[in-house]
Amino acid sequence: MPIVLVDAVNATERANAQATFRVLPRMTKHEIKEHLQKIYDLPVKKVHTMNYLGKRKRVYGERKVAYYKYRDFKKAIVTFDDSIQDLGLGVTLPELDAEKVNEE
Repeated sequence: MPIVLVDAVNATERANAQATFRVLPRMTKHEIKEHLQKIYDLPVKKVHTMNYLGKRKRVYGERKVAYYKYRDFKKAIVTFDDSIQDLGLGVTLPELDAEKVNEE
């Protein structure tokens, strides 16, 4: 089951941490929740889903017009429990941190 992370927001004082995933259109809320809990051991509180239709495109040639369509997809906004505060998406490079310390 492919689940692709699109966006993530760390927890604040008022709201829990959230992540947005792009999932297959046939996946249900329960399947998404089970997948994240069993495989990644994430404490999922809520799952909201949105269905999107793929865009339709036209390509004009010399003699004819070709039509095609992007795939349909579903977005899932997952809210985590209070136990997760930081999703760990920030990247720190030890070389840059060492240079900052040496400059000061």
